[in-house]
Amino acid sequence: MDNVLIVVDDLEAAKAFFIELGFELEGETTVGGDTVDRLIGLDKVHASLALMRTPDGHGRIELDKFHSPKAVRTGPEKATVNELGIRRIMLAVDNLDELVSRLLNHGAALMGEVVQYGDAYRLAYIRGPEGIIVGLSEQLSRK
Repeated sequence: MDNVLIVVDDLEAAKAFFIELGFELEGETTVGGDTVDRLIGLDKVHASLALMRTPDGHGRIELDKFHSPKAVRTGPEKATVNELGIRRIMLAVDNLDELVSRLLNHGAALMGEVVQYGDAYRLAYIRGPEGIIVGLSEQLSRK
């Protein structure tokens, strides 16, 4: 997989959230024009994007802010995890409690509780800006 696209309204807040998660900003640009219009099936596209690289360097998230046409919301900003579509990404982390604390201090919210799944994992679901849901998974035992 090369990357996952997340359309946002507040690009700066989304970048800050993913930087706090350990992502690195790989690059930023603006896109538009006939080629982009034909590729994505929209007219008169003008968008700013930021490409964020995962901490392990093996994946990326593309954050896009559409200036035209304006982005549309078809459901609630705070969709539940069981709503159809891509609902969350899961990240492996080393220190779940420390990361959750940092994210909460930056305005994110726990969706439920931090839980332990058997003897294998501690897990948490965090809601960040734009309603983005990120799952955090700390492996407890290595076999």
